[in-house]
Amino acid sequence: MVYGQVLHQPDDCFIKVNVGGFRQRLNHTVLRRFPQTRLCRLLCCSSKEAVLELCDDFSPSDMEYYFDRSPSFFCYILNFYLTGKIHLMDGLCVVSFVQEIEYWGIKERHLDLCCSSRFLELMEQTWDQRSDDQQLQSSGSSAEELTALEDHMETFEGSCCAEVRRRVWIRLEDPGFSTSAKVMAVTSVSVVIVSIVAMCLNSMPAFHQVDSDEKHTEHPVLALIENLCVLFFSAEFTLRLAVAPSAKKFLLGPLNVIDLSSILPFYVTLLCDDMSEEKNAELENVGKVMQILRLMRVFRILKLARHSAGLRSLGATMLHSSREMGQLVLFLSLGVSFFSTLIYFAEKECKASELQTIPTGWWWATISMTTVGYGDTVPVTSAGRLIGTLCIVCGLLIVALPITNIFNKFSKFHQRQRRFEVQQNRA
Repeated sequence: MVYGQVLHQPDDCFIKVNVGGFRQRLNHTVLRRFPQTRLCRLLCCSSKEAVLELCDDFSPSDMEYYFDRSPSFFCYILNFYLTGKIHLMDGLCVVSFVQEIEYWGIKERHLDLCCSSRFLELMEQTWDQRSDDQQLQSSGSSAEELTALEDHMETFEGSCCAEVRRRVWIRLEDPGFSTSAKVMAVTSVSVVIVSIVAMCLNSMPAFHQVDSDEKHTEHPVLALIENLCVLFFSAEFTLRLAVAPSAKKFLLGPLNVIDLSSILPFYVTLLCDDMSEEKNAELENVGKVMQILRLMRVFRILKLARHSAGLRSLGATMLHSSREMGQLVLFLSLGVSFFSTLIYFAEKECKASELQTIPTGWWWATISMTTVGYGDTVPVTSAGRLIGTLCIVCGLLIVALPITNIFNKFSKFHQRQRRFEVQQNRA
């Protein structure tokens, strides 16, 4: 005979339960309808130690089980034993609700239809919020960034020219600190824009010139603007490095890496020009290297991210949307492979069609699924046009699937960045 049967004689088919001061008598027959629940398992305990594993305390004299749980939620548990369905408790966090029903041994499948859809919606919102919070913490939350900025201020203590460096640093890093900080930020953005405009003008044939050796050279005015802009960027970077609290952390910062990447190509190009003038036989590809280095000047566009919360939010969104971007690439790859094969077999018998190979079909499927449609390769048969229609429709659906998640992440990152700027200005 088990312990529960000793405690509860056949003429007494009830047990006494005390949940946070709320007392209730429960019938054995009702409890045995759900044998996996905690209260039903009490009836099968063979020792007092086993009973105490399922409840917080037990009084043999009063035959009463004590539970240190929420008495208001226990009313929902009683309703579950009577009806077989559990309902959500108003005002209770969905995570706490899950913890409560797990404690009493009730499964989520016992949720009533009126609460199941709401429960799933709340759980999805909770997990999405947790995932976003983890991603925000991995990239540095607003509070952490603000604390880091305050720590940087404290790092100056005891260093050389601490007060001067602190004043310069805060004006370089926080445009909202003072009028002079705003002037420095506006000047930096203006120089970046001028540099980008000069780079664009330099690509136009109207500004191309040739020297006495019939070699293309830069326009002297544009070259002067380029040199002045690089000189400003170099001075700004050097000043930031000189007043930075930690040179190592400064050089490892993403925005600072972008700044350095926009400056170095200019000096490497000067070095390559000097070496090419020496007619060194080992530098046959110096011209190609210089073209690549000049192309790297496009990194100056990214310098605008230092003064734009939107660009920083976009970068954080792309960084933390790797799963969605990976799914998009995977779906597109599958679609391109599938439709390129179909269009090949549909068009290979038609000599007027250009889609005579599967690799050509890859190009056609790619521009069709992404809705670009250059029109350089098009199907000419009826079957090919039908496949093309399906390819375009599937491409629209595939591209649209991850857009909502990516947009939501961008919105959250942007709001977080704006909150950080407000906190930073208040500090």
